[in-house]
Amino acid sequence: MPTVRVTVMLKPGVLDAPGQAILAGLRALGYPVEGARVGKVVELAVPEALRARVDEMCERFLANPLIETWTVEEPEAVR
Repeated sequence: MPTVRVTVMLKPGVLDAPGQAILAGLRALGYPVEGARVGKVVELAVPEALRARVDEMCERFLANPLIETWTVEEPEAVR
């Protein structure tokens, strides 16, 4: 069964508190990073018949379209 990888991230301008905490922690440890963002990755094993509905799954359940965006990697791109 093919696997797709969905990456969900907050939209630009939405407060990313975990990202800010990671940024502050790395800087405190002496790493001069300029930014950090936290998201989530979901790998789904979906039958080919459902592949066309992955965006719908994201919009209805996996992400909040008001504040998040998502990308879907094709099955051959997932390791």
